[in-house]
Amino acid sequence: MKPTYIAAVLAVILSPQFVLAEESSTPDVENIERVSVMGVRQRLEQAGTLANTIMKTEVISAGTIENKNAVNLSEAIDNSPGVKVSNECSMCGVKRIMLNGMKGEQTTILVDGLPVHTMISGYYAVDAIPTTGIDRIEVARGAGASLIAPEAIGGTVNIISYEPTDNGAEFDVSVGENGYKKMGFLGKGVSEDGRTRATLVAQYDDRDQYDADDNGVNESPQQENRSLTARVSHDVTDTDNIVLRIANIQSEIFGGPMLDGTYADGLASSTGTVLSGYDDDATAAQALFEDGDVRNDFTGKAWETSEWIKTDRNEASLTWLRELNDEWNMHLATSYAEHDQDSFYEGFDYTANDVMWFFDARFNYLLNDSQLLTFGMDHRTEEMRSNSRSGSANPDYVSDSFDYDVTGIYVQDTWQVTDELEVAMALRYDNVVADFIDPNKPGTELDESILSPRVDIRLRHNDEWVSRLSAGRGYRAPLSFFETDHGILDGSLGFDIDIDELERSNSVNYALSYEGDRLTSTASLAWTEVENLAQLTTNDQGIPLLTQLDEKASVVTTDIALGYRLTDDLTLNLTGEMFDYDSVFQSSYAVAPIEERITLSADWDINGWDFFANVVWVGSRDLSDYGYEGYNRLLSTGEVDPDSEKSTDAPSYFTVDLRVSYELNDYLSLYSGVTNLLDYTQAGDEDTPLFYDADGAYDVGYIYGPLRGREIYAGMKYTF
Repeated sequence: MKPTYIAAVLAVILSPQFVLAEESSTPDVENIERVSVMGVRQRLEQAGTLANTIMKTEVISAGTIENKNAVNLSEAIDNSPGVKVSNECSMCGVKRIMLNGMKGEQTTILVDGLPVHTMISGYYAVDAIPTTGIDRIEVARGAGASLIAPEAIGGTVNIISYEPTDNGAEFDVSVGENGYKKMGFLGKGVSEDGRTRATLVAQYDDRDQYDADDNGVNESPQQENRSLTARVSHDVTDTDNIVLRIANIQSEIFGGPMLDGTYADGLASSTGTVLSGYDDDATAAQALFEDGDVRNDFTGKAWETSEWIKTDRNEASLTWLRELNDEWNMHLATSYAEHDQDSFYEGFDYTANDVMWFFDARFNYLLNDSQLLTFGMDHRTEEMRSNSRSGSANPDYVSDSFDYDVTGIYVQDTWQVTDELEVAMALRYDNVVADFIDPNKPGTELDESILSPRVDIRLRHNDEWVSRLSAGRGYRAPLSFFETDHGILDGSLGFDIDIDELERSNSVNYALSYEGDRLTSTASLAWTEVENLAQLTTNDQGIPLLTQLDEKASVVTTDIALGYRLTDDLTLNLTGEMFDYDSVFQSSYAVAPIEERITLSADWDINGWDFFANVVWVGSRDLSDYGYEGYNRLLSTGEVDPDSEKSTDAPSYFTVDLRVSYELNDYLSLYSGVTNLLDYTQAGDEDTPLFYDADGAYDVGYIYGPLRGREIYAGMKYTF
């Protein structure tokens, strides 16, 4: 087996699905290598084009990421078909990646097909995952979208690392408004014999706080990220390939009172000043805002609205692919992640250490010319330990520390039935054990076994039309108090648990795609039903309670993506989407999701110039469907002003992004652009996300529109 074939097969194994060639009844190695290693590399990309896999898989290429000027993962995939990045806190800026209308915690993030994110990484990680060194991102929507990620009720986001083919480096630097800065470096090397391929990736990015309504409290926090990643792929022999990846990601977020020199200069010193103010005097101010109105100037103490989160995450993965003979190969993999968090939430301090290990042993056997059998076993273990000084002062305080262990076995038969019909049938059996280990909360919450079947079918009607049908079951163990409604803010009271069932989902997805000479399109319909859906509420003592809904919840997603190549240099793309949530699902959301969205983009590449424009329209919503209720003003009596009730009518809006770049020569290109050209924001044009609830408690999640305004930027990319 040649080294390039080893690399190609490895890429296939790390994909959400095995790839079988369309033109033949046997796996086509050349087609596998072209699809999996090269990916989608067209400069002009068309909506509706899918990866050449049985399961419907949308590919976001490096070119699309560049056109978006996406600094991190959340910016790279936002507004892709079926994808919504939900901003669920105006102070800390926590982001959730929603697939097919599912909640963010029901999305699994993979890197090169392996899990490297712990439970709590999903809340402050997506804005820290760098885009430098990413070859493409594969989005597979639907339950059980990966053999090794059955807990992906909404689907998987698989980040594929860049694989070098030559020696060189890329350096990308840009600056812009609102303190925007980014520096990215990609170093790449290939040995003379081609057996060893290595990359070194580094990125730094920063953005200041943003306060559109000038009340002295931000709607979008300051965030500073640093990352360093090294990856080596080595063909030990003609039949053995090893890939090692290690990474460190550091992030610091500060939200709340606008720093801008009021307290100190610089993020670290400003944060220290604010927190020391809490240590010196933790007595709350008489009023947070002038005249008790959240729309007026902030008058409270800095710590009362401050949310500071510092995270340090280490990742490592090691894979070994070995060809045993012409029919057999094996794939052994392990991944490790450690997430350390130090944080402060408006008077409540919280530290956590979350360590995850994952092991996978997989074997592939070519049964005959048309069938590939895959079977294996994996194990995931996770230990999370949290602590709070202020919380521990309460003798009844219960931490959210937990142990989590999952052991699973799986089998999949990928069958090329005819030249036109392909079927993949998979079955997993998992034993799941979850235990909140605080001495004040004894007992194992979950000890459950579950079977998760899945079937994927691809039918080629002719050279242009293809149908894809997927159906399967997924599950998830609700473990984190970060899931909904800012439960962590009330953590000084402790936590309570009423979880005794796994979340279970069933989903069906159908997609019909067309690919012609100039027109591409994909129309999709997806239905997902979830039982035992987790929800955060309070018990009789007002302590945050993680519990589950009795009723089943469902979402239906409909979307169509059209791409038309007007000329060889100009492509237009149009995507329309609708999300229909039942009342049970609506009641579970902390922040109202989108219901309707239309995206229109144009990409024109001519004579070294590349022009990109993107317009996104989001339809209006009735916020009362999602339980929104709030007031802008608190009276001196401690009661809300009934005349200050916030509107529950979220208007429609649209945003416009533009980018232009020019290649000066083979080495240097310059670019400039603007995001949110019309500067539309919720706080600047509608109402602040701050509010008082009916009991007079202050909160920060009355969110339904963009929270960060226009940002003009310019940069350069140097390749050598």
